[in-house]
Parts: sequence; C-alpha cells; structure tokens
Amino acid sequence: MDKATQTGNLYMIPTTLGDNDPMQVLPQAVKETIDRLTIFIVENEKTVRKFIKRIAPDKKQSELILFPLNKHTDPATYKQYIQPLLEGKDVGVISEAGCPGIADPGATIVELAHKQNIRVLPLVGPSSILLALMASGMNGQSFAFNGYLPIDKNEKKGALKTFERLSFEKSQSQIFIETPYRNNQLLQDLIQTLHPNTLLCIACDITLESEFIQTKPITAWKRTTIDLHKRPCIFILHKN
Repeated sequence: MDKATQTGNLYMIPTTLGDNDPMQVLPQAVKETIDRLTIFIVENEKTVRKFIKRIAPDKKQSELILFPLNKHTDPATYKQYIQPLLEGKDVGVISEAGCPGIADPGATIVELAHKQNIRVLPLVGPSSILLALMASGMNGQSFAFNGYLPIDKNEKKGALKTFERLSFEKSQSQIFIETPYRNNQLLQDLIQTLHPNTLLCIACDITLESEFIQTKPITAWKRTTIDLHKRPCIFILHKN
C-alpha cells in the first residue's frame, strides 16, 4: 500500500507473447507480484488464468478476482474496477499478450488511476512493438505506432501511402499491425502499394521458437514466399 495516499498500487503486469515458458522472457519481479496479488483487471480471463497457473502454480485459482476489460466492457463499470485501489488494495492489469496499456484497453484504467492519484507501477516485460523495432535496423530515434490498418481496401492503401510519405518526410519508422488472419493479404497489399525501394520489416512470433524477423525492400519481398496466416506480426516500413 502507498502510505502517502493510503491507496493501493496499480501494477502493469506484462505477460508472454505466445505459448512459451514465462520465466524465459519475464523477470522474477513479475512472478513475485503475481504471487502477492489476488485482484486483476484482465483483457481475457481464460488466457490470464492459464498464464497465472504457469507462472505461479501454487496460487489458488479460486482466490482470484478478475475484472474483464475489453471491447465488450461497459465503461460504467470502470469505477468499480478501481474501487479496490481506493480501499488500499493492490491491483494488477494484465493484457492478452505483452505489455498492458500498449495497443491495449488497459490504458483506460491507468487514466482513471492517475485522476485518483493512484500510483501506477509498470513492470518490465516483452513488447512486440519495441522488440520488432530493435531487430528491424530502422530508425529507433523517430518512430510512430499506428495500430490497426483500416479494413476497407482503398482506405488501407491510402493509409499505407500516408505512412510511406511520412516516413520519407520525417525519416520516421512507421509501425502497424493487422488482424492475424489478414496478414497474408496485407503483405500482398504492401507489395502492390509501396515503392519498390521502401524497406519493410516483418516480425512475427517474437520470442517463440518459430520467430521470424526480416527487413528488406519491397522488391525483394515480391520474390519471398512466407505464410503469415494467424501468426502475430508487427510490420514496419521506412522510405529513404
């Protein structure tokens, strides 16, 4: 408990990026925090229960209090979620994968926590966005994460051309993602839309045994055969 405010602390707890041993990619502090807490705000209850069981097998599942936070959650319940914090109890936020609050609905709870002067503690863990950028060879001094692309084909191509232009004008790496079952179609859209010399990094299954990370110009991707279907991917483009 934070003695200065008598409120609990909100822990931003990272999880794995796939089905691998949590202790291969997470520090001991994450396990110790999960061992101690019983209240969690989670994107997916089933996934989190499995994750907690793997990282803290002795923890009783029946004692867990899980509040769902996803696109189906009624915003009217958010105040209920931070009530334990106001009562002095520590709470953890866990995403579906990777770091909560980054391309993740957990940021909504963090915003409320700050308004209530609740201390927010981010724990170290894997971020697919940063890991992909680290391995891409692209500009790590100036970059933008653009989230999901539009579904409409014309709007998607327009967005890609905009990213390419911004990358050239600002020398800025442009990062984006797609729903995994649309990855193969996105790669074809990238090949058809972008300049042949524009660099594209595809990073998928990061931290897993099937990890694939390559950066090359669009003209080289045209000659590459790869199946990205239902594989979590990060895409980064840079036009020199």
